[in-house]
Amino acid sequence: MKKEACGLFGIYGHPEAARMTYFGLYALQHRGQESAGIITWDGQTIREQRGMGLVADVFEERHLGHQLKGSVAMGHIRYSTTGASLIRNAQPFKVTYKGINLALAHNGNLVNTISLREELENQGTIFQTTMDSEVIMHLVAKYMNGGTPEEAIAKACSRIQGSYSLLFMVDQKLIAVRDPWGFRPLSLGRVGDAYVLASETCAFDLLEAEYLRCLDPGEMLVIEDGRMMSHRYMEPAEKQSSCIFELIYFARPDSLVFDQEVYNARKSMGKILAQECPVEGDFVMPFPDSGVYAAVGYAQESGLPFEACMIRNHYVGRTFIQPTQGMRDFSVRVKLNPVKSMIKGKRVVIVEDSIVRGTTIRTRVKQLRELGAKEIHMRVSCPPIRYPCYYGIDFSSKGELIAANHSVADIGRYLGLDSLHYITIGGLLKAVRGPENFCLACFNGAYPVLPDGGIGKLSLECC
Repeated sequence: MKKEACGLFGIYGHPEAARMTYFGLYALQHRGQESAGIITWDGQTIREQRGMGLVADVFEERHLGHQLKGSVAMGHIRYSTTGASLIRNAQPFKVTYKGINLALAHNGNLVNTISLREELENQGTIFQTTMDSEVIMHLVAKYMNGGTPEEAIAKACSRIQGSYSLLFMVDQKLIAVRDPWGFRPLSLGRVGDAYVLASETCAFDLLEAEYLRCLDPGEMLVIEDGRMMSHRYMEPAEKQSSCIFELIYFARPDSLVFDQEVYNARKSMGKILAQECPVEGDFVMPFPDSGVYAAVGYAQESGLPFEACMIRNHYVGRTFIQPTQGMRDFSVRVKLNPVKSMIKGKRVVIVEDSIVRGTTIRTRVKQLRELGAKEIHMRVSCPPIRYPCYYGIDFSSKGELIAANHSVADIGRYLGLDSLHYITIGGLLKAVRGPENFCLACFNGAYPVLPDGGIGKLSLECC
């Protein structure tokens, strides 16, 4: 399963700020399931609650109703792509510097963490976590002398490279920043007189907030005393590089991301895939939940019926008691189970959104074979992933990627398929608006910005 780094939510000027943040994070839970945190400002004090696990497990009524007071709040849910999954690495990350309360929440991944951390440590900085996000905080503190928080954040951002959508709470101010490449999404909305910020607009829908716009690459928003000001803290990169995987996989289909409807983008990918790679079959099916909306588009374009032949168990959590060694592939089968009568003797066309390692798909295809499928064809709504991602997707080495080391024909044989076809890069770009503004590095190796040293989830654990 592909994972991505985190979700952000912030709100300014609401009497129930903590509760609103809780529901905003709840809507963004798909972006991270390892830890969650909320920080509030009540006019005098920053208050916080962080914990490991899902949003509903970390927060109780006593936190939302009594402890997390204030009309300004921001929250974070984490999937770790730099730094181990530990409570010390949970966000928002809070410090006090010269009497000023600073808190940070980060979605993305820096690519020059190693060199910056070494520089700061040589100057006497002591790190408490193994997150790349802490580097940002120490840089902000370093540049706070004699300047405003906005100036310090702008200077810090001029030093970091990679993907970052950031929320800062600096006492009474709420500050939002998007990197100059525009890798990760960050949207602005309004509910009543309160401003809200979120990684995806599905968080606004739950709160009945009005969506205003997506922050621009290189933009800083400062909200204070009920007023919002926009600054261009850095010129946008010559080529914007929004992560196309947000539209392929990560974002919820009911969200707007980069001002585009995710649902329609995925349907378009499926339709174009049907034009590029038609095949005779009895029906089209996805493996829920990945591939569902591309499969709808493929079915509509091809004229084949859409069938939901794999039934998902919605009550499977992140962990469960593992079976004995003899019950191989239990973790795959416990989540999805086929409708057996639909499979036997049929020509099945499976639509998937992507193939990373292929191990889970191989098990599911084998199961369909055992149930008597006559033919199994697979169509994939993104091109082969041949290069690691340095900007926040959890495949940071070529060794993890089946397409980096094998031909499409070899992958098809490994998966046990009668045929396998991927959408072309050109076809994928037809399905989105502003195709020139997307990062395609995991497909073609054209990295907008390169790392300066070791990159990996645990690269800072030995530092």
